[in-house]
This record gives sequence, C-alpha cells and structure tokens, in this order.
Amino acid sequence: MNSQITASTCCYCGVGCGVLIEHDGERILGVSGDPAHPANFGKLCSKGSTLHLTGDLAARALYPELRLGKGLARSRTDWDTALDHAASVFAETIAEHGPDSVAFYISGQLLTEDYYSFNKLARALVGTNNIDSNSRLCMSSAVVGYKRSLGADAPPCSYEDLETSDCVMIVGSNMAYAHPVLFRRLEEAKSRRPQMKVIVIDPRRTDTCDLADLHLAILPGTDVALFHGILYLLLWEGWIDRDFIETHTEGLAELKNLVRDYTPPMVSQLCGISVEQLQQCAEWVGTSPSFLSLWCMGLNQSTAGSAKNSALINLHLATGQIGRPGAGPFSLTGQPNAMGGRETGSLSNLLPGHREAANAEHRAEVAAYWGVDQLPANTGLTAIELFEQVRNGTIKALWIACTNPAQSMPDQSAVREALQACPFVVLQEAFRTTETAAFADLLLPAASWGEKDGTVTNSERRISHVRRAIVAPGETRSDWAITVDFAQRLEKYLRPGQPSLFAFDTPAQVFDEYKLLTRDRDLDLSGISHELIDRLGPQQWPFPAGAREGTARLYRDGIFPTANGRARFVADPYLAAKEQRDGQFPLTLITGRLRDQWHGMSRTGTAAQLFGHVSEAVLSLHPDELHRHGLQPGELVSLKSRRGAVIVAVGS
Repeated sequence: MNSQITASTCCYCGVGCGVLIEHDGERILGVSGDPAHPANFGKLCSKGSTLHLTGDLAARALYPELRLGKGLARSRTDWDTALDHAASVFAETIAEHGPDSVAFYISGQLLTEDYYSFNKLARALVGTNNIDSNSRLCMSSAVVGYKRSLGADAPPCSYEDLETSDCVMIVGSNMAYAHPVLFRRLEEAKSRRPQMKVIVIDPRRTDTCDLADLHLAILPGTDVALFHGILYLLLWEGWIDRDFIETHTEGLAELKNLVRDYTPPMVSQLCGISVEQLQQCAEWVGTSPSFLSLWCMGLNQSTAGSAKNSALINLHLATGQIGRPGAGPFSLTGQPNAMGGRETGSLSNLLPGHREAANAEHRAEVAAYWGVDQLPANTGLTAIELFEQVRNGTIKALWIACTNPAQSMPDQSAVREALQACPFVVLQEAFRTTETAAFADLLLPAASWGEKDGTVTNSERRISHVRRAIVAPGETRSDWAITVDFAQRLEKYLRPGQPSLFAFDTPAQVFDEYKLLTRDRDLDLSGISHELIDRLGPQQWPFPAGAREGTARLYRDGIFPTANGRARFVADPYLAAKEQRDGQFPLTLITGRLRDQWHGMSRTGTAAQLFGHVSEAVLSLHPDELHRHGLQPGELVSLKSRRGAVIVAVGS
C-alpha cells in the first residue's frame, strides 16, 4: 500500500502541536511537525517527534475482558456481552442505591466529543453530578483563578504574545521540559530581542532558568507572599495603571489593606530571596511596556492553588497588562484537552458552556436543550472525594476512562484500597499495562492516537481537528462510540420507550450538538465545525456563528464577563502550608517533569529511545543536602513521607 499523509494533532501536552502522520492505512510509519499549524509551525519536541515509535501493540488492550467475580481472572468477551453486563450492573445499582451510587472518572486526554458524551451520560441519563476529571488535580486552580478574577475560565492570551512581550514571568513551570515547543519560541524571541526580560520563579534551578535574566528560587509554597510583595512595591513606586484600575476593576482597596503588611523585608524572609531580587522583579513588571505571565503546575497543584492564581492575576490588573499584545495572565495547560473538558463542563461542579452545576438557571438551560425534565442538583464529588466515597462503599460502580488513578492519584494506598473494594470497576483504556487495569472488572479497549477522530482545545483556546490516520487495532473503539453504545443500552432500563438522547453516528454530530450549548456564552464556538477547521485551519474561540476568524485576545475593550463588567482584585492572605518540615521529615519534596516522558509513561514508556536523556526518575538534592545526608549520586535511597515511601536513585 502506498504511503499517505494525514494532518492531525499531538496527543501530549496542552501546546496542541499539529503533526503530519505518515502511514499506509494500517501502520503509522513516521511523524513530522505540521508547518501550517499555528501552534508549532512545524516544530516538535522529543515526545511528539517519536509518536510513531510508541503505542506498542504488546501493551495495548485489544478486546473486551470481563471478570464475573472478585478474585477471578478476567476473560475475553465480545462487545455486546461486555456493554450489556455493564448496563445491567449500573441499572441495578442505580435502582437499589440511587444515581449517586455510581460515578465517572475521566481524563484531560479525551477528545472534546468523548468528554461531552460522558457528561451527557452522567447528568442527563444517570442523573448524577459524580463525574470528574484528572484535570481536577492540575487545572481546577486555574479555573477558579480566572473565574473569580476575570469572570470566566478563559486564558486571554495567544502564543504570539510570547514573542512580542517585553517582560515574561515564568512561574512554577519548567517550560523547557513540559512545553518545549513554546519554550523554543520564547528562546528565539529572546535571541532576536535581547532587551526582553525573562523572570523565572521556581525553587529548583531547571533548564528553563538558563534563559532567565532573574531567577527567584523562592521557598516552596510561598508564591502568594511573593506576588503580594511585588504588588506592595508596584503600589509604593506608582508603577500601576490608575486609569485602568478606576475604569475596569474593583476591590483594590481591600487588597491594599492586605498587601501593606507584605513589606520587602518580610517577603524576603518568607520567600528566601533577597530584597534586591524582589525589587528588581517588581521594577521589570511595573515598568515594562508589556508584561506576560506563564504558569503551570507549580501554582496549580497546590492546596493554595486558587490563591496563587488570583494573586498573580492581581499584578496584571494593577498594571493594566491584559487584553493587548505581549500582555496577560497565561495558564499553560498540562494535558492535551483539559481545556476541552472545562468547556464541555466535565468537572463535577460545571456544566457545558462554562455553566455552573449549582446554578438552577444553568441546569434548566441545559436540561431543556437535552430534552430532559431536570438535571441533578446534588453537589458532585471532586476527584479526591470521589475515591474516598468509593473506599467507604458509597460509590458502588465506577467508570474510569483514559486515566490511571492507581498510579497518578495522591495517597496511592487509599486509592488502591478503594479500587479493590469497589463492587464494579469499568476501565475504558487503550493500554492493558496500566496499574489501574489490574483492578478492572471490565476492561474496554479504546482507540488511541492516530486511530480516532475529534477535536481538542489547546492552551490558547485554539480548537484543532484530531484526524484518524489508521484503522484501530483489534476490537478497539473510539471513546465517544463506547460511551454512546453503553448509554443507549442503559436507556432501555432508565428511559424505556423514550427517544434516545444519544442518536450519534459520528463525532462531528456530537460536536455539532455540543457547540450550540456555547452560543452567546463567553466561550461561544457555535460557528466552528469539523468541516470549518478542515477548511480554515485551527481556530481560537470565541468563534460565534458567522465569524470569519477566531479571537486572538480577550478583554481588549477592558470589559469582563462579570455582573458589572469589571475584573476583581482578590485579597487572599498567604497561608503557610499546614505540614512543615521537622526533625523526622527534614525535606520538602517537589516534583518535576522528565524531558522525554509523558505523565505515567503508559505510551512513552514503550519507546526505548525516550530513555536516552534520563533512564529513570531520580531524587535531585542540593549539593549541601547530599553532603549533609552522606549521599552519593547513583545510590538508592528510601524516601519516606507522611503518606508513603518510594525507593529512588540519587541524581548527579
């Protein structure tokens, strides 16, 4: 068969790079960057450029497997038997214990059409808000930060702002490893415009720091104090935009009362940096013609994540640095479609179109659109709560899709106890080798990258078409199709004799139903379709019906989607972490990325070439700490926390 080329999108991080897949219809032969895609213009990182070497068939789930009793082995079955059994168990559980006795735990690696299908299944058919995503663990802080400060969960910037900004602040992100293609764009911009200032705020010295004019190695968790200290200096020196504040914001008076206590000496001591470093940072932020902040998990994966996000956004509101080229608060999404999940409402507290599950008017709007009497009002369980309820027996049937909680959730022993105790666990997954697969009573084989069709939204609100290149192997199916098939079978129990809510034959039909739930909302993408993206290329929302192009930047007019059109300063104090170092636990552990590996490595771990840079995860310590503990590089140590232990090698 002749070689063919299919344009698609990378399945790793939230940069959303375009890729060209070389294939023969049955096998993927090679991958290159798509020069026409505006996210990467042909560039790929080490992970994206080796996509064709991953997804080893030996690791794939290729047919349904069913276990008919705890302690028994799963055996191969067919799709009808598998989904009929699942529908029967879910129906019996709901009948006996109510809709909230079942739950769905899904993933930022699903496509938007998959997300929407699951959301409609849980809320419209089952009648539960117990649907949450692994994005809860990484992006929910950014959601809250954007919503309460600006009125909507919407990154206001574009990637081109990295190239035009005069001052770029990178916080809690090792961009060089986690978002390499964006980091390369920033590197090139810095080489063209050496006067651009780059500030990196990170307790560790990472490869990203090599680009920095100023590295603030703050003590872990002190970001809120740092941002308040910067604002103190902005106010003291008059480096603020008074006209913007007066015309477009509210709440500065309360915030002033808070930050007046965050003097340079106090912040210097709290954060472990010098007063001079703090003053230099504030001067660049306050006097640069344009100021852009970029952040990721260092702010988001935190017990104070929402406070950190809002405290950083406060700096943009105080300086008027939002809504114009090179400026704005820009959250870098971790997973490829965490944004699509937020847009479709696939966190327990959300509904499609940036609606709130707790808002009766919003519930009524979505219920009317879906053609059901009502949506559940009970508060849904967030990811941590969900597994706690599985563990204590309240949740009796759990459906997991495209994620590996037995490896990736906090408090692993508790999560595994929950999965072991749950009467019925369904795992919808492309790889049978994940840790969670061992706990699955029903394993449903899902299509993977290059084998399915749909859309994703990247960090700059750009929607791309993910196109299928090859036929999915074995008996694997696309995630949306599995969900719809199950939903149609469950309807026979829960809505007998009524028209199906899931009359979808293609992912394009799913998208076209979903997009109308965004019409006249802040994220309006009602003008986008699979066909339009194929014709015009990937597009940024808002893209209302009749639009000819997407929206590069939000809030250019200074009007925000709040009740009075004003952005809000948020006054959250710095709160020290409840758990501090002590004699028994003298170190604070923070996690970081490996350059060539992705998340739990279920895909990248199948490619030998990706172990060339770092062969295994290691413990990195300051040379003084290595000496203090008498450790040598390469030695194995048992690293213990208050929650668990791991044996790991000491890095050089």
